[in-house]
Amino acid sequence: MQSKTSRAPAPGRSAGETAILEAAVKLFSEKGYDAVSMRGVAEEAGVSKANIYHHFKSKELLYQAIVCASAVELSGMVSDLADSTGSFDLRILGFARRHLEHMEGNALSSRVILREAFSGNEERSKMLVDEVFGEIFVRMVDIFKAGQEAGALRAELDPALCATLLIGADVFFFQASEILRYLPGADFAEQPARFSEQMVDVMLKGMMPDCVQKGGA
Repeated sequence: MQSKTSRAPAPGRSAGETAILEAAVKLFSEKGYDAVSMRGVAEEAGVSKANIYHHFKSKELLYQAIVCASAVELSGMVSDLADSTGSFDLRILGFARRHLEHMEGNALSSRVILREAFSGNEERSKMLVDEVFGEIFVRMVDIFKAGQEAGALRAELDPALCATLLIGADVFFFQASEILRYLPGADFAEQPARFSEQMVDVMLKGMMPDCVQKGGA
């Protein structure tokens, strides 16, 4: 059987392994983890079931490979944010744009991760935190702590909440984009970069005018 994919193999992966991962991403995003079998992945990838088990010893390890591939890119973005120079607000805006672009550019794998994250499966949610995203989130929190220490953010804010709001806004935009575009007046739904700019502006500066904030109203 011939592979149904034509994408070049990812660095460090064979063409067969890449085909398996792409097939798994497609099926997991469409049906959810529990509804997909290794036989189904083999048929979608155009390889034998034995070939899949040669690369991935279980469906769980296949899923983890998909998640880890996405996490590598996100980890790189967080590292760039931590190492970048310039004003804090522009650095956060740059990250927000890149994060949203990454999700939209890797829509299937992003949906796979989010589908399982919101599935209510406690074991899989814990795996996502323990093995992949927990360390990335800690680094994001540290970046906001550094912003507080530098005087760029109010000292009384919870840095973990700040990190959650930033990532959560991008996740919501990605997940709800098909609905947002039909909402009256939600012109930003068709302009992700504009969404990132205004979202970060609201997040860092608030909604109230300076005169109202200073007046305590």
